[in-house]
Amino acid sequence: MRIQPREQILGIWRSMINACWKDGEWEWGGVHGSNSISDSEQLLCLLYPATEIDIFALHDPDRIEQDVQSVFESIGGTTRIGAFIVLLLSSYVRKNSTEDGLPIFAGGSYVRSGEEGREPTRVQQQLEIVDSFSMSLTVCMAGLRFLRDYRPRARPGQLTEQIDELSVQLSRRLTAAMTGLVRSFVVNTMRPKSHEGQSILEMLNPTGRTEQTVITGIRASLERVRARLRSDVSLGQEESVRELEDESLLFECGWSWGIPIGASPVDFVDSPIGTVAGVAESRPSLYFTVVALDGINDLVSPRAGELGLLDETQHRLAQALRTRWELTQRYWSIIARFGEDSWPLEDIPWQTSDGEQSDYYSLIVSAVLIEDLVRRNASDDDLTRAVAIFDELAGRGRIIRRPMKDDPSVLLHRPGVLLRLRGTERVDNGPLLHWQVSDFSAVLLKRMLQAARLSNNVAARDKLMELSKSTMDHLHSRILRRGAIGLWDDPAGAFSDGSHTEEHMPSWYMTERVIECLVAAEHTYREPPPNWPELQTVARVMLNTAEHRFDQEMLGVSVDDYSDNRAALDGVERNIDEARRLIREDAATTFVHTLDALRELDKLAAARRDATRNV
Repeated sequence: MRIQPREQILGIWRSMINACWKDGEWEWGGVHGSNSISDSEQLLCLLYPATEIDIFALHDPDRIEQDVQSVFESIGGTTRIGAFIVLLLSSYVRKNSTEDGLPIFAGGSYVRSGEEGREPTRVQQQLEIVDSFSMSLTVCMAGLRFLRDYRPRARPGQLTEQIDELSVQLSRRLTAAMTGLVRSFVVNTMRPKSHEGQSILEMLNPTGRTEQTVITGIRASLERVRARLRSDVSLGQEESVRELEDESLLFECGWSWGIPIGASPVDFVDSPIGTVAGVAESRPSLYFTVVALDGINDLVSPRAGELGLLDETQHRLAQALRTRWELTQRYWSIIARFGEDSWPLEDIPWQTSDGEQSDYYSLIVSAVLIEDLVRRNASDDDLTRAVAIFDELAGRGRIIRRPMKDDPSVLLHRPGVLLRLRGTERVDNGPLLHWQVSDFSAVLLKRMLQAARLSNNVAARDKLMELSKSTMDHLHSRILRRGAIGLWDDPAGAFSDGSHTEEHMPSWYMTERVIECLVAAEHTYREPPPNWPELQTVARVMLNTAEHRFDQEMLGVSVDDYSDNRAALDGVERNIDEARRLIREDAATTFVHTLDALRELDKLAAARRDATRNV
């Protein structure tokens, strides 16, 4: 099916309001219950498109599009939509704060026990999770942007006072989320002969080179990343960064699932999150690294910088996060493409430093690679190779191939990949906790759409868009057909007889990720179409032909000619001039103008031949 962001986002909004707006009250929670992450995801399904895409903007009643107005009919008129969003933001902040007003970033119902017969303890459910930091950051940035734009249009009095108070609360939550992300960043060092070191070297050596050759190559490739980590990253990571002084050590960087053991305090932040002791293992998790990068991306984007939403403390934290964002993307991009021939990333499945393997990890590393290529203007060779990886992952994930009976690949989607939250077993005498991720298809779709935006290769872009449509077909088959109709997620729709009988409660985890895909699609469609080199070549040949024929025609035209033929030739000249102006930036439109010119010249030539035969 075609990916149509406007129609599909409005469809999700309509389904959300039908499912959540009951008797003037908003119902939080879905299939996984209510927690700080689920609530953020639920709110972002509305707020993210409304603040990222102009046609969905909700802050100005006079500019709300007609089809958008129709979605919110049950809320009231256009003048009530802004107040409705303020109501949701207020409810969100209140639900996810302590009685003292301190922000809550707990995993809650999203964490699950890895030991049969033992449930997570209450203290374990209150552990702060990077997913919550990242989602909260995006919610707060979007919320502050909305409130800033809506306040001048709100009726003075109680509503504007509520907006001012809410802005302070969101800013406080934003500071805490940023602090949590700064402190959750980790650098993990290891000796090459250790189990971790051997796992990394095995992954980076698909062609069987000597171990010393690989070690020497990776040290040289990561020299600048290591140097910048040592010089620019100390806030919250003083001890781990110090170990990088030993050049013989291998290392990896990224985000753990939460604040790690030994994380240094951030003393300029007046919040408990700046000093609370960490419990997470000081090792990067690929999943939480991508989640953190996505949140920080909303913070460091040029648009965010232009809004002036950050105070002095937040600017300091934002700079620290930008540095980590840049270095992490660079690190994993280098690792993914290490070597001169075959990429380690092409050797699916990816193996992590703790020896675990999964197609999902290959997808996550691909996601970081694409983010880095977006930032650095990728080469066509990089993107062409990435297309082959996405194609392979779509097949292995049974998105473009039929699943077999008892196919283990289906486990990527249902129940998903289980990630161990190492360190949780030391908390409150509880079990080791797991984190379940089942967003394989949504991650794949979002990254393919981002890659398509970069590609200037016709075949690569066409393949990416075809894969994207197939992945959207897969996601569409997983829409709930009962209960919260039109939302996600019912994997049985894709991996059973299509009866859609398993789920009826919405998964905000999956629905929000589909929204991210649709926003990415809108951004891709908004870009000018690629100016294909192949089309430029053909357009230049056609244009030169048209100009030559025009010059031939003009040889037989008197300077005093004011006939219809001369007027037609003037039109041909305008088409040729416009085509020449656009040749470097829009070869397709050049082609159209040139065809119009050639068509008119052909008519004139045919008319002249007819006149000659009749003489």
